Amino acid sequence: MRDPYQALGVAKNASPADIKKAYRRLAKQYHPDRNQNDPKAKEKFSEINSAYEIVGDEKKRAEFDRGEIDADGKPRHPGFEGFAQGAGPGGFRRSAGGPGGQHFEFDFGGGGGGGGAGGAAGFDAADIFADLFGGRGGGRGGFGGGGGRQAPREPGADIALEASIPLETVLHGGKARVLMPNGRTLEVNVPAGIEEGKQIRLRGQGQPSPSGGPAGDALVSVRFEKHGLFRIDGRDLRLDLPIALYEAVLGAKVEAPTLSGKVELTLPPRSNSGRTLRLRGKGMPASGGLPAGDLLVTLRIVLPDGADADLEELARRMRSDKPYDPRAELSK
Repeated sequence: MRDPYQALGVAKNASPADIKKAYRRLAKQYHPDRNQNDPKAKEKFSEINSAYEIVGDEKKRAEFDRGEIDADGKPRHPGFEGFAQGAGPGGFRRSAGGPGGQHFEFDFGGGGGGGGAGGAAGFDAADIFADLFGGRGGGRGGFGGGGGRQAPREPGADIALEASIPLETVLHGGKARVLMPNGRTLEVNVPAGIEEGKQIRLRGQGQPSPSGGPAGDALVSVRFEKHGLFRIDGRDLRLDLPIALYEAVLGAKVEAPTLSGKVELTLPPRSNSGRTLRLRGKGMPASGGLPAGDLLVTLRIVLPDGADADLEELARRMRSDKPYDPRAELSK
């Protein structure tokens, strides 16, 4: 993978906030759900996720900046070239052993004797390999058969994902699918009443460990899909409800949709267009100790389609006999 700073389009001295902002912008732009007919978007999405796993993590960013890991998060071992096979000052060499076959020696240079891995000032070459390879150089089967130290195995990096869910799933709970950077699809259980922006942690679904440790986690952020009828306003929902002219004038009982089904709504007589009625508890469901929101229904008077001679005659009589100014308040 190319340099993670270049992949995210940020400078090496960018702040964590700027890196996160750049990642969120690019993840939204190249998310496969929004680019289903663009195979290159999937590759770009994978690249920016991998880049953010490096520079979005404080520890890994520092390791990358120091040259300790590469752009894929794999360890680099500067100076390992010094452990050359064969003779030479300051090098590590393999030599023929006795009946048991080969053994390894470390030469410190300077002509010092004391053959064997621990021959100079108590230095143990197995310790170096334990540090370099996460403890694999020691223990049984290690260099010289000694009891090497077992270094802790670092877990894999977490990955950030996003799940888009409909409001009906927020109400009842259900399942959602998310696309992994490698193209695999995961199914996520979404609890009822979850809030937008909350994260669902999928244990062990992140990046594999570079040292054989446990895999990281997938952190799935919840985003609500745009609804055809309702608009979200905090814990409340808003709905524009069309009504007939005579319903507005005379009052009526009309059906209004909610997330949980239709309800009967009573319109008071002389209800103006733009008037808002509140249906308590019919908004976003209760969550985390918060009560359910309300449904705010705004009335919109709709005239009948096509010409209506009677309605036009009534309007002319009103204009002639009972004129009024609905905009009088605006001039005060």
